[in-house]
Amino acid sequence: MNKHELVTALSEHLSLTQSQCLDFVNAWERILTKELCADKRVILQGFGSFSIWSQTPRMGRNPRTGESCPIEARVSVKFKPGKYLLDSLNNKPGKEQSENQLKRNKDEDI
Repeated sequence: MNKHELVTALSEHLSLTQSQCLDFVNAWERILTKELCADKRVILQGFGSFSIWSQTPRMGRNPRTGESCPIEARVSVKFKPGKYLLDSLNNKPGKEQSENQLKRNKDEDI
């Protein structure tokens, strides 16, 4: 799913315009970026958490030539999935089921 598809899905689920949903997604991106730049974690209970981590410099290898080359240190982002997201992905019923599970259960009843 790309950004446009996300905006379209939000628009359908929330009965809002795509413009309003795009504003929402852009605001989410700005807030997430601001918090991570301030070295803070962003935690969405049950869904997961975003945090920054520093990658150390190391030696890498060019896959085409096999030549060793240095990889500089940098800051990156980690996402750790929450319990309910993992349960949904692994088809374990939890407090909240994903929409796909609910649709599958509904289709099986037919």
